[in-house]
Amino acid sequence: MGLFSESVEVICADTGQPQAVQWKGEQYAVSNEPVRWYERRQWWLEESRAPLGSGAGLVDHEIWRVQLQRPQDEALAGRTITLDLVRHVGSGRWRLLRIHDAAPERAVEPDEAA
Repeated sequence: MGLFSESVEVICADTGQPQAVQWKGEQYAVSNEPVRWYERRQWWLEESRAPLGSGAGLVDHEIWRVQLQRPQDEALAGRTITLDLVRHVGSGRWRLLRIHDAAPERAVEPDEAA
């Protein structure tokens, strides 16, 4: 798993739930039900003060864990990748926060298996 801060484009349903993600020039479909939770952020490192009434988005990040179907490539068919995405409440922008199981599977050579 790696930590990132990379901008991504997310297409959402009317409910706000991610349906597709544009990342690294490829469009990925969300293949399973996304999971949402909130994490505390260290807002005091980025903001000089917390304006009255600005709790939502300032104190907590909205995080979505999505499983994406990789682009239709014969070599990658049926594989998924799991990402954690964060949505900035004020701007509505999305960024990639974490990549899970991102390393591509590598075929083991017969000499390496011994």
